[in-house]
Amino acid sequence: MIHSGKKPLFGLWLRPAPGVLSLLVALAVDVPPALAQVPDSLLPRNLSPWGMFLNADIVVKAVMIGLAFASLVTWTIWLAKTIELRVSRSRALRRVRMLEQGGSLADAVHECDGDRDAVAQLILSTAREAELSGGIVDDGFKERVALRLERVEAAMTRQISRGAGILATIGATAPFVGLFGTVWGIMNSFIGISESHTTNLAVVAPGIAEALLATALGLVAAIPAVVIYNHLARVIAGYRALLTDASAQLLLLISRGQRDHGMILPRAAE
Repeated sequence: MIHSGKKPLFGLWLRPAPGVLSLLVALAVDVPPALAQVPDSLLPRNLSPWGMFLNADIVVKAVMIGLAFASLVTWTIWLAKTIELRVSRSRALRRVRMLEQGGSLADAVHECDGDRDAVAQLILSTAREAELSGGIVDDGFKERVALRLERVEAAMTRQISRGAGILATIGATAPFVGLFGTVWGIMNSFIGISESHTTNLAVVAPGIAEALLATALGLVAAIPAVVIYNHLARVIAGYRALLTDASAQLLLLISRGQRDHGMILPRAAE
């Protein structure tokens, strides 16, 4: 082998010329990667419930706020009606036990002592009819008392049922309100896809998540409302049964002729 001080021929192939090296570096810098990068503005945002609410469209925000308010109303009605029904049921049970002990209508009126609960209203209404009838007990008197008792029962039932209709409305409409928010949010997501000219999941996911949050809130508002409404309906039905028992006891008092002829009531107690 002849040593001439020059590098072997293969060394020329292994070392690129300076111009070629510069060209390769330039291409490596200028050529974009195979997978296009998504701008920072299009990357997934905060996908916590609060973050999705803040980033949602104004219409979706309004839907979410309305559903949250409806849920608050549901639990407020549940708390208020539970306390009211418990107190009213306790008083009605005490009055019914008092009437079952026998006694007279005058004693029952004395026990009311100015109270305005439902059974007290039944007792005072019966006494008022006895006063207006002049102490004459006949079939017509019993029919008039029965009509009075029926009216008082209906009035007391309507009073104790106030607010339950709101629960039925919330339970029936909340899922559809949430669905409207979802449809609106998904529509905005597709508009955003069209404007950004990309179908990258990082662009699509936040808008769809915000839209689905509206449906979730609709279910959160509707399911408790339906359950609470059915529960209150059962409790109210039991309360009305107590009023019916009290009315039956009053009719038994009348049929036995146990009343105070001298009892005077200043006005109707209905």
